[in-house]
Amino acid sequence: MFSNPYYGYIGLPLNGKKSIFEQMLAFLDGKMTAPTSYGWFHILCLALVVVGCVIVFLKARNISDKQLDLVLLSVASALFLLEVYKQLNYSYDWESDSWGYQWYAFPFQFCSTPMYVMFAAVFIKKEKARRSMYAFLATYGLFAGTAVMIYPNDVFTKTIGVNVQTMVHHGSMIVIGVLMYVSGRAKLNHKTVLYGLPTFAILTASAMTMNILYEFFGDPEQTFNMFYISPYYDCTLPVLSIIYPLVPYPVFLVIYTFGFTLAGYVMSLIAIAANAIYQKQTAKHQGKENV
Repeated sequence: MFSNPYYGYIGLPLNGKKSIFEQMLAFLDGKMTAPTSYGWFHILCLALVVVGCVIVFLKARNISDKQLDLVLLSVASALFLLEVYKQLNYSYDWESDSWGYQWYAFPFQFCSTPMYVMFAAVFIKKEKARRSMYAFLATYGLFAGTAVMIYPNDVFTKTIGVNVQTMVHHGSMIVIGVLMYVSGRAKLNHKTVLYGLPTFAILTASAMTMNILYEFFGDPEQTFNMFYISPYYDCTLPVLSIIYPLVPYPVFLVIYTFGFTLAGYVMSLIAIAANAIYQKQTAKHQGKENV
């Protein structure tokens, strides 16, 4: 099931002398049958996410600011290292034994941003800014991670390491989103998504700026469409891909922003409902103990 076409099954080179660095990348380019939605690999990853959420629920209710910063820094650093691996893996072409950066995979798609927000939340001490970033992770970030973990077909490949990277990345977005609610950093109310909106707006504006700059200065033979909102390429996101050609571009941006904000709000509603059920069950249990 697992193999590497350049190193075989035991990690020995099969062709051409390569540098140690390239040998390491070859070893990390091991192949597997591309996972399917709700196959064994996907279910295993979902189970690990559930375990992570349970641990957060049991252990993180009284987490201090210092402890929270350590968790965010640790998770963001791990995601960053995995992202570096993915970028290197995508940039090396084994058939031609050459390097070439793949700009479509530049790490500033929407699902990449929680990694940067985690770093920023650790080092930016301004309370208002941190509240916005915590709210973003609990709403927009939680939605993006949940959407991919529920329907991951588009992110699965035949490369073992890339599959592990994408599941760790998106699964972590769910666990961190839950952590924001459990720790009280994101409030269980209807305004939480609005607190996260400024962070979302800054990130979206950054993606738009990158898209425009790339059109003028980038490689015209490659696609560069961060957040899938470039005015130069069609949007390929589910549902939005249908809307994109039907409305003027400014209207599409409004729908895009509203849609993601609504999805983030739904995450808040789910968290509020889950907390209400938990509080009700806790009160009921305590009532039985007092009888």
